[in-house]
Amino acid sequence: MMQDINKTQFFSVQQEQEEVSVKDVIRDVYHALAEKGYNPVNQMVGYIMSGDPSFITSHNNARSRIMKVERDELVEEVLKTYIDNHSWE
Repeated sequence: MMQDINKTQFFSVQQEQEEVSVKDVIRDVYHALAEKGYNPVNQMVGYIMSGDPSFITSHNNARSRIMKVERDELVEEVLKTYIDNHSWE
């Protein structure tokens, strides 16, 4: 079957529809790091500060999951949760 070379072909890339919950990512990465015997807080701080994904284990897809979230979103969620759970009045 010959295609008409004078016509433009269309190609469509499916956008990822999964809405990533930052809270879920933090929780899941924390558990994956703990399961592998790492200190989750130290490892996540290392990742947030450096951007180096090697601080995060690939166990349970933790590395690929955390890389779907911007590092500033991770900091924002942690700070927001901390403030929501502490009263200074």
